Parts: sequence; structure tokens; C-alpha cells
Amino acid sequence: MPIANRLYAEFLGTAWLVLGGCGSAVLAAAFPQLGIGFLGVALAFGLTVLTMVYALGPVSGGHFNPAVTVGLACSRRFPWSEVVQYVIAQVLGGIAGAAILYVVATGKTGADIGSFATNGYGEHSPGKYGLLAAAVIEIVMTFGFVTVIVAATDRRAHAAAAGLAIGFCLTLIHLVSIPVTNTSVNPARSTAPALFVGGAALEQLWLFWLAPLVGGAIAGLAYKLLARDD
Repeated sequence: MPIANRLYAEFLGTAWLVLGGCGSAVLAAAFPQLGIGFLGVALAFGLTVLTMVYALGPVSGGHFNPAVTVGLACSRRFPWSEVVQYVIAQVLGGIAGAAILYVVATGKTGADIGSFATNGYGEHSPGKYGLLAAAVIEIVMTFGFVTVIVAATDRRAHAAAAGLAIGFCLTLIHLVSIPVTNTSVNPARSTAPALFVGGAALEQLWLFWLAPLVGGAIAGLAYKLLARDD
């Protein structure tokens, strides 16, 4: 598949992830009468990934996340020469999704986007969790997510079920970690809304690049041990 096709797929899939996942938090969860709460937001993130893995996975591999791309490269399932291009496409896609969400969220009188689904620690954590807790949860949850992705897409796995495993895994991750960091496990997802909020969201963004990339890289390296046949 030509690289341009794959980069467009990564752009589109990441835009959908941010628009659908963050949109559920910014728009739907803002109205308690809708009753979606944490569970609804977690399901929204899982469903965005699940749908795009099946729709665009055959084109680009369905990464939609720099941590996934790095993890797959570390497991020797993706060429390092294409990592930067994929990451740029993912970040731009996330920004596009956040831009659409921003236009919609500010499209009424007296609109207040609040935190705009940004990630944070300390005073900017939903549960006021500190830096260490935020770093640990992001590394561990990204490790688990990338492990599931690498394993579910292994040649020995059932390919048809990969999207379900990945989508449900991301849902579970959100159910656990929304109170701690509002759940990143994806630097592109974190960057996009932070650009529209600024302030502390941008100041703390470094963690939501570093921790997911570390977790993804460890998962990719560790999976090589699990996948050995000897």
C-alpha cells in the first residue's frame, strides 16, 4: 500500500478517535441527564478504535497512536524508517478532530469548553492524583494496550477478532485510569485538545508523551520474548 494512503488512514483514524472519544466527554458527559458517565466515555473511546481498526486497519495497520507505532517498531513489526511519518499524520489527525470538536462545543451562547478532555496530574487530575501515580498508570496501561495490539495482530492469532480485543482493551483502560489522568495512553490524543486549552494542559503534556512512549516501547520489546518459539 502506498505510504500516502497509509498516512491518510492514520490521519483519519486518529481524527475519529479524538472526535468520538473526547467528544463524548466534552459534549455528552457534560449533561448528567444523558447518563453516559465514565462508562459512556470509556465505551466511546473503545468504539472509535474498534470501528477504525476494522475500517482502516487493512490500509495502515490501524495504529492511530504514536505509542502503538513505537511499540510495533520495537517488536520489529513496523519499520523504524516510517515511524516519524506515522506520528506526524497521527498528531495532525488528532488536531483536526479536536478542531471539529471545538467548533461544535463553542457553537452555543455562553459555551464553556472547560478542560476540553485534556489530560493532567496534580490539580489537573480528575481525582487529584500526583505526578508519580499519573506516570505509573500511563506507563502500565499503555504497556497493556500495546501488548494486546501486538498479540492480537500476531500471525498466530485470530485476525477477525483483533479489533474487538483492541477496542475492549481501550475501554477497560479508560474505566481504570480516567480518575487518575483522564486517560491518555496516546500522545496524539493528548496533544490535540491541549493545543486548544493551553496553560497547564500544555505544561503537563510532556508526561503524556513520555509515559505512553515508554510503556509502548517496553511492550514491544517484551513481546519478542513471549513470541519466541524456542
